[in-house]
Amino acid sequence: MQLTKKLQYYIVKVESGDGVDLYKDKYIIVEIIPTTSKKETGFIAQISALKLEGIKLLDRFDYRVKEEDIDNIDIKNMISYDKEVFTYVKKEESILDLFQKFSENLPLLLLNDTYTLDYLQDLENQKEIIFPYLHLENQENVFDTIKEKYLLEPSNHLVDLLYEAIILEKNRSEKE
Repeated sequence: MQLTKKLQYYIVKVESGDGVDLYKDKYIIVEIIPTTSKKETGFIAQISALKLEGIKLLDRFDYRVKEEDIDNIDIKNMISYDKEVFTYVKKEESILDLFQKFSENLPLLLLNDTYTLDYLQDLENQKEIIFPYLHLENQENVFDTIKEKYLLEPSNHLVDLLYEAIILEKNRSEKE
C-alpha cells in the first residue's frame, strides 16, 4: 500500500519523538461522521471523542445531530446505533463549537487524514493521525485490522477500540 505524504509525515513525527506521548500527555482521540466527505456540502453528524491523560480516561464526548436534521438516509442508518449514549443537538447548534470547548486546545489524534482534517481545520488544536502510534496504516477496514491485531471484541465506537489498543501497546512496550 502506498503511503500518502501526510501519513509519511506523521510516521516521521512519531518516530522522531516529536508527537504526542500517549503514555504521559493529555490528548483526545476523535472520530467524526460527516454527512458528506466535503465540508462545503455537508456538516458533522456525529463526533465521538475520548479525552485521555496517558492511558487514563478523563472524559468522553458523544454528540449527534438530531435525526430529523439529517437528509442523507445512509448517514441516518450509519449512526442509528447506541442512541441512548449520545447527546442530541439541532443542526443549528454546532457540534463543533461544543467539541471545541471540550477539547481545551489539547492535541487531537484523528482517524482520517482527508475529510476529518477538512472538517476540523478551524480548530487550533495540534492534529495528528493516530495510526502511526499503533504501527498501522490508514485503511478502509481499520476496524477489522485493529480487532485482529489486538484481539479485541467488536465495538460500535472506534474511539473505544483505539483506546484499548493504546493500553495494549503500553503493556507490550513495558514487557520489552
